[in-house]
Amino acid sequence: MSRCCFLRLLATLVFVGSFATAAIQAQEPASPGPKPVPRMQVTPLPYQQAAIERDGQEISRYWFGGDLKRPFLFPLIGPAGRSLTRMGHPHDPSGHSHHNSVWISHHQVGGVDFWGDGGKGRIVHKRVVRFEDTDDEALIQVQNGWIDDTGKTLLNEYRTLRFQPLEAGEWRLLVDVELSAAGEPVTLGKTPFGLLGVRMAKTIGVHDGGGWLRNSEGASGEQEILWKQARWVDYSGPITNDALEGVTLMDHPDNPNHPTYFHVRGDGWMGTSLTYEAPRTLSAGEHLMLRYGLWVHAGKPAAERIDEQFAEFAKTAGPPAIEKK
Repeated sequence: MSRCCFLRLLATLVFVGSFATAAIQAQEPASPGPKPVPRMQVTPLPYQQAAIERDGQEISRYWFGGDLKRPFLFPLIGPAGRSLTRMGHPHDPSGHSHHNSVWISHHQVGGVDFWGDGGKGRIVHKRVVRFEDTDDEALIQVQNGWIDDTGKTLLNEYRTLRFQPLEAGEWRLLVDVELSAAGEPVTLGKTPFGLLGVRMAKTIGVHDGGGWLRNSEGASGEQEILWKQARWVDYSGPITNDALEGVTLMDHPDNPNHPTYFHVRGDGWMGTSLTYEAPRTLSAGEHLMLRYGLWVHAGKPAAERIDEQFAEFAKTAGPPAIEKK
């Protein structure tokens, strides 16, 4: 083959190859490019934990291991970067080992104590329904069983936790709980203990840190707030030498005993009391729907600002429907 013929053949092969490559590329869909990274994310972790992150920084963690007496949230990180809650009573860690930062429980369910660690009841994680990440919120949805010491399930529970970012490092937690009798009717006994508790950081407590307890009715201090009805209770105090922060616990207007009774102490804890006045019996097939809110905030906000947050909480849409099994 002459040099001229060889060059013509090579040019032809290059042309044909280029044409074929272009044809293949034309058939392939264009790359959509990278998708936006959600601002709020749930990151599953080993040993049945899930971290909640805001812009890559952890603000809370959900603990739901099978060896626990109940699932709980710890920590609750405020704008200063420190947890506004703690595990256990600062002066009685053994007797109050059940004070697990932010938790859901009840003292009497069908005559069984689910509140204290010495009780025979356990709230056992059954399955994760969904984790969701969006710019507006991170969502955790789970199914739990309230089980006595014989292994009998007394209550079925579906729980939804939604973590919503606010300005300046503040954020809001929405807690939706659906309870139903697992079979025969179940009575939630008359008690001030349950359904949602918050154990504040030691430095925020009135006794240890010089913090403040206030409620929506204009009352302040343990004596004025203890076992009184209110739309919200706020616990604020020092979290560093230069910063005051706190948590507002809010009772939703749709809850059956709204405004709820609050159980509070100057040693750094507050909780809602679902059955303070009277017991509540769930018949077979009945579903009890409850919603609470926690506002993690900077400073010691004025009552008017807390009222604004409560109004936003009260009108927030409900969680996604749960696929039940």
